[in-house]
Amino acid sequence: MKKDDSKSTETKCPIYKSWRELPLVPISRGMKGSIGETGDWRTYRPGIDEKECNRCGICYVYCPDGVIQFKEDSVPEIDYKYCKGCGICKVKCPKKAIEMIRERE
Repeated sequence: MKKDDSKSTETKCPIYKSWRELPLVPISRGMKGSIGETGDWRTYRPGIDEKECNRCGICYVYCPDGVIQFKEDSVPEIDYKYCKGCGICKVKCPKKAIEMIRERE
């Protein structure tokens, strides 16, 4: 019996040199707090150094709350009403342009 290749379930997985080569596809997006403004929980808030930021978008990709947005030709803007201050953006920033700043009491 001859194998029918047209029904093969094997798929080829492309190999990319950089994440920037990946095709644009839907991804899971962070969501702002469904129970209200969650920024009051924060002890530290992220601050962005405009001179160091290269606008790569890594902070946007990794933000679990979806509070980082970009406007044309500017550094990312953070919606502090919903930012919980987790610090993931700081850890993932390749230029170390994000610093966690202690909130005032």
